[in-house]
Amino acid sequence: MVGRSGFDSVETEIYQKRLTRLTFFVLILFGVLFVRLWSLQIINGPKYRIQSENNRIDLRDVLPYRGSIFDKNGQLLVDNRPSFILGAIPGEVRNLDGLIKDLGRLIEIDSLTAKEKTKSALRWNPFNPVYIKKDLTRDELARIETNIFSMPSVIIEAKPRRHCIYNTLAAHLIGYLGEIDREQLAGQEYKENKLGDFVGKCGIEKKWHRHLNGSRGGQQYEVDASGRILRVLYQKAAEPGFNVFLTIDKDLQMLAERSLNGKVGAIVAMNPSSGEILAIASAPAFNPNDFAKGMDKKGWERLISNPHFPLQNRVISGQYPPGSLFKVVVALAGLEEGIIDPDEEIFCGGSYSFQGRTYRDWKEGGHGYVDLHRALVESCDVYFYQVGQALGIDTIAKYAKRLGLGCLTGLELGDEKPGLIPDRAWKLRRWHVPWQEGETLCVSVGQSFILVTPIQIVRFISALFNGGDLLRPQVTKWIGGEDKNGVFQLKPDMVRRWSLRKENMELVKKALIAVVNEPHGTGKSARLDQIRVAGKTGTAQVIALPAEESSVEERDVPYEFRDHAWFAAVAPAENPLIALAILIEHSGQGGSIAAPIARDILESYFDKLRPEQEKGRFWEAHERSTKLECSIVD
Repeated sequence: MVGRSGFDSVETEIYQKRLTRLTFFVLILFGVLFVRLWSLQIINGPKYRIQSENNRIDLRDVLPYRGSIFDKNGQLLVDNRPSFILGAIPGEVRNLDGLIKDLGRLIEIDSLTAKEKTKSALRWNPFNPVYIKKDLTRDELARIETNIFSMPSVIIEAKPRRHCIYNTLAAHLIGYLGEIDREQLAGQEYKENKLGDFVGKCGIEKKWHRHLNGSRGGQQYEVDASGRILRVLYQKAAEPGFNVFLTIDKDLQMLAERSLNGKVGAIVAMNPSSGEILAIASAPAFNPNDFAKGMDKKGWERLISNPHFPLQNRVISGQYPPGSLFKVVVALAGLEEGIIDPDEEIFCGGSYSFQGRTYRDWKEGGHGYVDLHRALVESCDVYFYQVGQALGIDTIAKYAKRLGLGCLTGLELGDEKPGLIPDRAWKLRRWHVPWQEGETLCVSVGQSFILVTPIQIVRFISALFNGGDLLRPQVTKWIGGEDKNGVFQLKPDMVRRWSLRKENMELVKKALIAVVNEPHGTGKSARLDQIRVAGKTGTAQVIALPAEESSVEERDVPYEFRDHAWFAAVAPAENPLIALAILIEHSGQGGSIAAPIARDILESYFDKLRPEQEKGRFWEAHERSTKLECSIVD
């Protein structure tokens, strides 16, 4: 038999084995723990120390105030207004349904969206504010502030929002802001911006975005594990952007836009000696403030579906046949090439036959015998049919391009279109058919394939009257901050000088003075009593009417088939201070539609320049005239 001591020795051996295993397991466990602690504290300690610090500290941006935009005289056009935003701290909301209901009784909100955003934020960052409604009105702000003590989780934040003082005034020039996209984020111009920022999308807002934008600041907070702010550790103030001073005159801009009220078209005024744009109007327009507060889908669709394309800046991207304005180019080319004898008279009987086809003059019955002077003054088509035939299309195209038509002017707004000056090579390349000689006759009077923009026309007539200097149009006069340090200052930029004989330019200039000031001139509606105006009318056909319908009244033609009305002018003719190009779409003849608009604009411009005691009563007369019913359909 095995004694009691035998059992004890067996049990002792079992216990010792178990103890050995347990000791070994504990040692392994402590070894793993030691290694893990070594890894966390020694090897990866610096990394986790940084992460811990980052969890303790919360960084928030402080957006800069965007620079203001002024006209040439320091009149404020665009600034920033405070925009009040209603928000809530999700982690402090005790009764979400009750809070949403209380807010809904005070102001109009999207309850469903507000509830979803708050619940989502509660899971991820409960102490960061959730924005429920942006851009509160004064009444909404007052109602919230009155009741805010009963809603401790609700906050009101003020943030700067872009504001155009005069709404649609100079909208195409100023441009608008929109939320930044990823393509812009990749560019150097937007290195100060982040996703969600509003940046310039077109116009001056886009061109000078980097200067207008300023530099963002920041606030550094200490937060607890839940994200609640404990204290402010550091603050860096945002640096405001530079101010931009434009070349436009606010009053002249207003008048130009009023002149386009109810019409579709463009007006541009320029200083012929410097290239400064004094007014640039395109109609219909849009309101940049709608973009600043956030354009909804319906508003955007309404804007882009408008058949008159309000987002298009017709001054730089509207491409139109120049009509009789192009006769000035043909006249200069004919004189330079020796095709035209200024004193030679050509008979105009109302039509011209060429290669079995009849080309009509705008005046039924014709002009009789006309020389160059009278052909320009009365805009005789038959005269220029014959000059164009003698020159040929390639020669006409060569002069047109040399004089600045059919190419970009370099105006810094972007999205400029070049227009088109056709020649033989172009048609063969584009249509794969040879040029027809009859097409040259149509080009000679500004029809057929030829296309120009209003900015090209105002630059062209400026160069004719400033001695042949083809200038780059500019809309920015000065950029600088409140300390008066400028980062940009306008300097006249001459692209090239026309290589035309002075005597030929003088002949054409005298004719354009007579266009406005002689009794039979097509632009006599632009005449002023005390200032001598020079100009040229143009009527650009949209479609060619058959011979039997040539006498159809304009009002009987469908709107989309009516002619475009042109007028280009300078004043005073002897030493011009202002040049104008006016284009009214589908409205009729340039002499009856566009020339009177030029007269009103020029009269107002020079009335403003006169001493106060000499000023007439133009504004009262103009206010009466703008109330007259418009002749075209919007």
